[in-house]
Amino acid sequence: MLWSKLFHLGDLSLTLPAGSAIAGWLLAARAWRAALGWSVVFGLALALVAATKVAFMGWETGLPALGYKAVSGHAAGFTAAFPTLCWLLAQRCAPPLRLRAALLALGLGMAVAAALVHAGEHTPIEAIAGWIVGLAAFLSTVHLAGDAPAPPPGRAISCAALAFGATAWALHSISVGYWMIRLALALSGNSYPYPWDNCS
Repeated sequence: MLWSKLFHLGDLSLTLPAGSAIAGWLLAARAWRAALGWSVVFGLALALVAATKVAFMGWETGLPALGYKAVSGHAAGFTAAFPTLCWLLAQRCAPPLRLRAALLALGLGMAVAAALVHAGEHTPIEAIAGWIVGLAAFLSTVHLAGDAPAPPPGRAISCAALAFGATAWALHSISVGYWMIRLALALSGNSYPYPWDNCS
């Protein structure tokens, strides 16, 4: 039962608003370089995931021998956003505690990836690829953020909550999967997308 629900932590409806909340938090800290860096890195991670899915639906790309069709967006999004969020929330803690928080979050990202495989949503190679993409986004952000100052808690929470809410509201009216299929068909010229029967 737990496995079947754990992978939902990586749903785009949660990870994209969380990514916006992180940008809001960094903007509240006036860490302009870190906010821009996070936005670019997180955007590139999600774009890479989308590109692999569009490529498969349009041209049936992938590596059948490895069971690979596309990078897992759930694993990538969660592993990018949640450890970064933990890293920022632990800014005022001692460095060893901050590192532990990030490592725990990365471990939970690995659990999300495993849950995707267990639930039959992705193959191991797809889930691992997503986790690696998320890890790269997290590490890049830590490098870019450096010793960004911790923002005043009230302002940080307000900015993060506003960014989270606005993004969640915008996603509510957009069917991302539908538009990825439309893009794949428009680019490939096909009438129908290649079927996305995971692990089949």
